[in-house]
Amino acid sequence: MTIALRTLLDELEQVSEYQLYGRVTGVLGMLIEVAGLERALSIGERCNIVARGDKRVLAEVIGFRNGRALMLPYGQLEGIGLGCKAEVIESEPVVWPTEAWLGRVVNALGEPIDGKGPLPSGDTACPLRRSPPPAHGRQRVGQKIDLGVRALNTFITCCRGQRMGIFSGSGVGKSVLLSMLARYTASDVNVIGLIGERGREVQEWLEDDLGPEGLARSVVVVATSDEPPLMRRQAAYLTLTLSEFFRDRGQDVLCLMDSVTRFAMALREIGLSAGEPPASKGYTPSVFAELPQLLERAGPGADSGSITGLFTVLVEGDDHNEPIADAVRGILDGQIVLDRAIAERNRYPAINILRSVSRTLPNCNSDAENELVNRARVLMSTYEDMAELIRIGAYKRGADAAIDEAILHHPRLEAFLSQARAERSDLASGYAGLTEIIGKPAPNSDAPA
Repeated sequence: MTIALRTLLDELEQVSEYQLYGRVTGVLGMLIEVAGLERALSIGERCNIVARGDKRVLAEVIGFRNGRALMLPYGQLEGIGLGCKAEVIESEPVVWPTEAWLGRVVNALGEPIDGKGPLPSGDTACPLRRSPPPAHGRQRVGQKIDLGVRALNTFITCCRGQRMGIFSGSGVGKSVLLSMLARYTASDVNVIGLIGERGREVQEWLEDDLGPEGLARSVVVVATSDEPPLMRRQAAYLTLTLSEFFRDRGQDVLCLMDSVTRFAMALREIGLSAGEPPASKGYTPSVFAELPQLLERAGPGADSGSITGLFTVLVEGDDHNEPIADAVRGILDGQIVLDRAIAERNRYPAINILRSVSRTLPNCNSDAENELVNRARVLMSTYEDMAELIRIGAYKRGADAAIDEAILHHPRLEAFLSQARAERSDLASGYAGLTEIIGKPAPNSDAPA
């Protein structure tokens, strides 16, 4: 039996013998009230709203009020008015991915938007909302993964199946860092979710930053900032669903999402529309319940395969303690902090080593590697503590040997942390370069995790 025929038979089995429908009784903002279906619907189920001109707009139930279902649309509201029919969709929202999706760009509904023709359907239905593997059944994180970025490989080492956050204000270089990770990380497959991105920048990022080589081993999910909140939320779900599909086939997946903050903003819009009370900075309680459900889906699988997750967090006003940043930091296995002050010094990627941490360290390193990295961190910390006095000339050389050593090594350490967009650096060369700067013997970079 062919895949197409099996897919058709599965869809036919889900066709109901009768059609349930209600009527639109109110529209307020983006919220649609539907009567007549309150006993037939539950949270998360979907309807097609039949607008003027027989146009169908997909909508999802987000709550109930006064005996009516409250729905938000996946599209525009033009043509929807009082009395429009709302048809219940019986089937569960799923996608049918296959390895032929690599190199393609899709929207939140799994539809191609790259102009390369229709997407082939696989033989496995993958639900968009899925629970993570049970905690007691998951594998441990694997060996160190080569991210291709010198500062990360050496100081913020990441392992396969680890989940890291990239915390950054706007315009500090996180998109360029993501493109470097997508091109240079040693993974089988990339799944990249661009959530709430500026529409103008998507094609530029795909062509200039990701490039043909990076796109060839990637699936890119795009939901731009002008799309409804349900589309932006679903794009995040689809990103993890596709990552799980490849992981369950025994592959090591790199999942990049930009950004978790825009996903949380979409959840806030949905929650406020449903009447949830605003909590911290307007975010509703459901936002903080939904974040771990999404982020916990990344990580090692129950058998072979892993999802290494790198999720950007757009901190508002450069406040790294704002609610979403604080919540995400507590869920993930470490954070990479991009600092605007470092970017203003024209050092890219603008990673603040002293504020960044990987929770797989120091166990994933050998003793020699840990000694090397710790010594470099001490030198950078010593210089940072005295930086103001050094710049204004208030510190006199010879007053403190530790400070003198930090001043001596500072220019070369800054050059070591700087890396051009087109430059790739592997794990071994990172440790060797750091050894050359601070004069320690080169350690073995193949220590077990």
